Amino acid sequence: MKDPSKTKQKLIEELSVLKQRMQELEYSESERQQAEKALRVSEEKYRQVVENAKEAIIIAQDMKLVFANRAAVDMIRYSEEILTPKSFTDFIHPDDRNMVVDHHIRRLKGEEVPVAYSFRILNEDGTVKWVEFNTAVIQWKGRPATLSFLNDITARKQAEEALRESEELFRSYLEYAPDGVYMNDMEGNFLYGNRKCEEMFGYRREELIGKNFLELNILSENSLNKAVLLLQTNMKGKSTGPDEIDLISKEGRLIPVEINTNVVQRMGQRIVLAFVRNITERKQADEERAQSFEQMRKALRATVQAISITVEMRDPYTSGHQQRVADLARAIAKEMGLSEDWQDFIFTASTIHDIGKIAIPAEILSKPTKLIDLEFNLIKTHSQSGYDILKDIEFPWPVADVVLQHHERMDGSGYPQGLKGDDILLEARILAIADVVEAITFHRPYRPAIGINLALEEISRNKGILYDAAAVDACLKLFREKGYALVLKK
Repeated sequence: MKDPSKTKQKLIEELSVLKQRMQELEYSESERQQAEKALRVSEEKYRQVVENAKEAIIIAQDMKLVFANRAAVDMIRYSEEILTPKSFTDFIHPDDRNMVVDHHIRRLKGEEVPVAYSFRILNEDGTVKWVEFNTAVIQWKGRPATLSFLNDITARKQAEEALRESEELFRSYLEYAPDGVYMNDMEGNFLYGNRKCEEMFGYRREELIGKNFLELNILSENSLNKAVLLLQTNMKGKSTGPDEIDLISKEGRLIPVEINTNVVQRMGQRIVLAFVRNITERKQADEERAQSFEQMRKALRATVQAISITVEMRDPYTSGHQQRVADLARAIAKEMGLSEDWQDFIFTASTIHDIGKIAIPAEILSKPTKLIDLEFNLIKTHSQSGYDILKDIEFPWPVADVVLQHHERMDGSGYPQGLKGDDILLEARILAIADVVEAITFHRPYRPAIGINLALEEISRNKGILYDAAAVDACLKLFREKGYALVLKK
C-alpha cells in the first residue's frame, strides 16, 4: 500500500510544474504578441518611409507593377489604381522596352546586368521623361520580384543633348573656318588641324597629328625661337597674339602668317587652340608701304605734335605738360640703354598720352579747387578714352596700349585695368614716372608747384612698389648725377 503522504507530495510537485509551465506559456504568448506588435510598428514605419520618399520607388513582379509610392505616381502621372495592376512595359518608351525587359528577365535569373541604367518613360498625357533606374531582386510575398528606384534625369539629358549639338556646331565651325585652326598640347604636339590648315601647310592632317612642331619642317629658322616663346607663354596659361611667323609649306614655299593662341580645357587637360591667317598679301602691301616709310614717319611726327597742341589748347593751365613728359620719358629710355626706335616709340606715346582729356569737360580740367570724387573718376577715364581714339591708328608701335596703361602701377593699384608688374608695358612704366615727376614739379589749377625735390622723393620712396625700379634709378641718375632739368616751355 502506497504512503498517502508521498502521493500527496508528488501531486503537489506535479501541480507546481504544471503551474510553472502555464506561466511560461502565458509569458511566451505575451512575448509573441509584443513581437507581432513591434513588427507591425516597424512595417508601418518603413511603409511610411517608402510611401513618402522623394525618390520614386516601384516593385515589379510577373512583369506587372505591384507597388508604386507617391513619388512614382507623380513621376509617371497615372493614378495608383491604374498604375499598379498594369504591366510595367506599358509605361516604357517603345524604343527602350526590349532593353528594359531583357534586363528585368536576366536579373531575375541571377545573371549579371547593370545595376543602374537609363531609359525613357511615357506619361499619361504622352510626354516623355528620361529616368535613371537602380534595381535589385527581392522577395515579395514569398516570390521573386524587383525593387527599383527611379530618378528623373530629363533636365540632365536635355542639357547633354544641347551640349552635343553645341559641340557638333563648334566642330563644324572649326572644320570650315576661313582661317587655319589647329590644336596642340603643352609639349607642342599637334592634336588637330582643320581643312584650311591642310591647304595652308600642304600636308594632310594625318601627317601632322601626333608630331611635334620642332620635328617638322614647317617653320622658318627665324620663326622657331618665336614659336618656342609663344608655347612657353601658353604653358603659363596665357594667350598670345597676334604674332607673325613664317611657315614653310610641304612644297617649300615661305608663307607669312598671323597667329593667335588661346589656352583652353579639353578632356580635363590644358591645350592650345590656335588660329592662323595667311598674310602674304598683307605683307606684300607692307613692303610697298615701307618704301615711303621715312616720309610717313615725318608726317607722323607732325601729326602727333599737332594732336599734342590740340590737347593742351583745351587745358592751358598745364600747357607744355605732354612735351616735358615726352622729353623726360625719352631721356629715361636712353639712360636705360633702349634703342633709338624704342626711344622714338616712348616719345611719341608720351607726347599724346593725355589725348583722352579731349573727352573731359574743360571746366573740370581747369577747376581751381580740389576735385570731388565724381570729377576725379571722370578724369580717370582719359586713359581709356585715349586708347579708344588711338587704337585704330596704324602707328609703328603699340602707342594706344601705352596710353591706356600710363596710370597703371606696379602693385596693381593703378587704373583702368589694375595691371601689375611686367603685365604693364615697359614703355607705360617709363611714361608713368615721367608723368608723376612733371605733375608734382609744376603747378596745377588746384595747387601751386611742389618742386622737383619732392617729386624725386616720391618716386624714390615708391620704387618697386608703384614705379618700375630700373626706370626710377635711371630717372634719379638723370637729375642727381647728370644735371637733367625739366624746362618750362611757353
